[in-house]
Amino acid sequence: MKAFRLDELEAERAANDGAYLQFLREKNMSVGLYALDAGAADPQQPHSQDEVYFVASGRASITVGVETTQVARGSVIYVPAGVAHKFHHISEDLRVLVVFSPPEG
Repeated sequence: MKAFRLDELEAERAANDGAYLQFLREKNMSVGLYALDAGAADPQQPHSQDEVYFVASGRASITVGVETTQVARGSVIYVPAGVAHKFHHISEDLRVLVVFSPPEG
């Protein structure tokens, strides 16, 4: 079994001065923690993997393709491979668990 604590992952991500920390990589998926502070811009480009986002904390909007929705703690969003997507209007520091399948390259 592998078990993780969000507070420890956040501390590791912050210590490495990055917005993204991949903390699990397996044959068919990878999982990471993505952080965007309030007011930040999301620099993402479309990925070649399917993604699932789980919002652990914060508030923002996300646009996937041409659809936009509000997200907050507890929101789950699916993004198909190759589709443009961005978080925006980030009003509270955003912390998101990201599952890639297959694993992110």
